[in-house]
This record gives sequence, C-alpha cells and structure tokens, in this order.
Amino acid sequence: MYFRRKAYDKLMEWKQKYADQYAILLEGARRVGKSTIAEEFAKKEYESYILIDFANVNKDIIDCFNDIHNLDLFFLRIQTITGTQLIKHRSVIIFDEVQLFPKARQAIKYLVKDGRYHYIETGSLISIKKNVKDILIPSEEMKLPVYPMDYEEFLWVVKPGSYQIIEDLYRTGKSIGQAVHRTLMRNFRIYMAVGGMPQAVQAYIDGKSFAEIDSVKRSIIQLYEDDFRKIDPSGKIAMLYHSIPGQLSKGFRRFAFERAVGKKKTNGDEQKIFDLIDSRTVLVCYNTTEPRVSLSLTKDIHSYKMYSSDTGLFVTLMFIDRPAAENELYKKFLSDKLPANLGYLYENAVAQMIAAGKHELYYHTWEKENSTHYYEADFLLANGAKVNAVEVKSSGSGKHESLTVFKRKYSDVVNECFVISQKDVGFENGIRYLPVYMVPFLVS
Repeated sequence: MYFRRKAYDKLMEWKQKYADQYAILLEGARRVGKSTIAEEFAKKEYESYILIDFANVNKDIIDCFNDIHNLDLFFLRIQTITGTQLIKHRSVIIFDEVQLFPKARQAIKYLVKDGRYHYIETGSLISIKKNVKDILIPSEEMKLPVYPMDYEEFLWVVKPGSYQIIEDLYRTGKSIGQAVHRTLMRNFRIYMAVGGMPQAVQAYIDGKSFAEIDSVKRSIIQLYEDDFRKIDPSGKIAMLYHSIPGQLSKGFRRFAFERAVGKKKTNGDEQKIFDLIDSRTVLVCYNTTEPRVSLSLTKDIHSYKMYSSDTGLFVTLMFIDRPAAENELYKKFLSDKLPANLGYLYENAVAQMIAAGKHELYYHTWEKENSTHYYEADFLLANGAKVNAVEVKSSGSGKHESLTVFKRKYSDVVNECFVISQKDVGFENGIRYLPVYMVPFLVS
C-alpha cells in the first residue's frame, strides 16, 4: 500500500520547475519510504519509467555505465535490458539505492545535460558520504530529505479528516473538553507507539498486535545496527544510538559519548558522532548560549542532545532489553498507566514534530544562582526577531520554574512560553498550555 506523503508534493514541484536542469536525490534513513515515494511518483506522473535498484541489479545494467559517453547506445541498451520504452521528455529513470554504485551518481551530470529524460535518485546519506571520495559530485542534483511519517501523514492514513479537526480546535485557542481531549490524546499515543516508519504503520493498519508491530520496529533497528557496523566495526555508533533513551531519561544537560560507550572519547571517535548524525536516524538539538543574539549563531556544537528521528523506534529502544515487548506493556502505555515518568518520551515526540516543521532544534541551559543545579528551556523556536520557549511535561502538572525564570530573564526577546503536555488547552500566569498533539500547528 502506498501512503500519501508530503515528499510527493515536493517531487511535483521539482518536476514542474527544475527537472529539466536537475536530478533530485531523495536522501534519508533506511525504511522511511524513499523508494516507494519515487516509484509511485514515476507511475502517476510519467508515461513510462525505468527503476534501477542498485541493491539488486543485473550485471548487464552495470555494464551500461562503463561507456556513458555514448548516450544513444546507453539508452538503447537500458531499454532493451529492462523491456521498457522511454519517451523523450515524458519518462523518468530512478536510480534506487544509488549510494551502492557511485558511478551512476557521477553520470547524472551528463544525463541531465542530455535533456531527454528526468532522473530521481534515492540513497541513504551515511552510505552516500562514504562512497563519493573518488567521484565528481554532480552540481546538477537537488536534494530532498525524507523523514519518517509525521503526525499529519499518519492521520491521513489511520484517521482521515481528524488532522483538520485538530487544527480547527487549535485555532479557537479554547479548552477542548475532556471527552474529546481524551480521544485525541489516545490517538497521539498510538502514533508514538507505532511511529512513522511505513512498515510499522502498515502493520498497524493490517490489525497486527503491538507485539508484532514492535517486532517490525526491532527489525528496522537491527538494519540500522548492521549499517552502522559496516562503517564502524567497533560497534560504537550502535552504542551511541542505543544510549539515546537512557541519556534523555536521566535528564543530563547534554549527550555524552562517554556515557554511551563507557570510555573517554578519542580524536577518531568524533567522526563516529558525525556519522550517526549523517545517518538521519537521529535528531540533534544544540544548546544555544545566548538567545538574545541568535539561536544559530550562538549554538554550542559541543553541547547537544540527541533524539530518535522516529518516536516509534524510540519506544522500542526503551524496551529493547526485553526479548519482545508484550501487548500488555503497550496497553499500559496507550492508557498512560506506565509507572515511569515518560516526560523524555514526549520530549522526543516534540523534537520529531519540530523537525517535521522544518525548524532546527535548540535548547538553552543556565546556572541557578548559588546552586549546583541549573535551569533548562527544553526547546527554543525562532519567531521573527524573538523566540518562543517550550517546556515538555508528561502530565502537565507541577511547577514550570525554568520556563518562568526564562520568561523573566529574557523578557526582551520572548514572544510566548508554552507548556506541552497531556493537559487540555489553557492559559495561566502568562504561559500557554497545549496538548502535545497540537505541536504541529505551533511549528507550522
């Protein structure tokens, strides 16, 4: 089944405005739906297409790239081998998993210049970077990041029409009422439990148990681990990835390499962190040291937090030490009856939604006077010349001291302050309360 994706609309814009001058590269983590989006687009928007999957490619196809300078012969050979007729200006060629055959990516320069057809590439960024050392990167290439399904895309599939209802409720700025709020909150917990990986979403639609859905997510995590070990046989990148829930749950001020691998970081280990970030399996939130100046200009590249790019995988990582996550565990989660404080899980969900809204992730910490403790604003969002400050809670109850102090300390640059939680819409002491399922409209 093909799920409606926002990347499809971006591809349409590319086809209408740029495809005659540029190929487009769909890049992102494994299993986020890049190949499916590309092929569905080719089927619907072109009269014919050829899909070349470099993860499972005929040797005869590979041989075609040995003489790319004779394009007439190149196209004739590819059409003969695939049995597909290409139509000038109305056909597209897809280079799937292009990172596995860099020579094809290098050929893009000549193929685009030739002008007969359009070209879509898909690739995993971590592998792309490792396989381009000896090739000329084509300037005739646009990039389109593809992430797991965001909450809107998820609702398009499982609760059609409900996203628009939530947006209408958000626009009123008024309390929703407990009955409706409980329903919307349960829907969002389902999204957190399932996540946005298309395979997991398909399993949910098919009526699979949460234990079976969890098994799907474990297989994706295993795939990521295999990819990590291809470039890092020591296993440190996989250890970094697995440590994300644990480091967030303990409330550390920053992500630390040492906590993940149990030893101090060496000079070579810095590259492992960059490789993990490049894999797009994680989101990085940087500590900005002076919100009055600029979030981006004052970010500390050595002080950051890491989140999973998919909250569904994050949930599985939380319980990865169990042989299989039981249905009972998911039932407790969906009914908000897990005993642990899950603020860090909701924090990951908010980070994912902020990133889906095309915002960079920033937070801010500062020392308490005469104390070894510190204040922290979980997320800061640029709003023109000002900032919105966000604090994430699992329950919505309790004090919000950091947010109150931030509002006072940076009153000249603060636009609004928000508490994001499972609580209904509200306003108190200059702070707006929003349920977590309304975050997409805050960052849109």
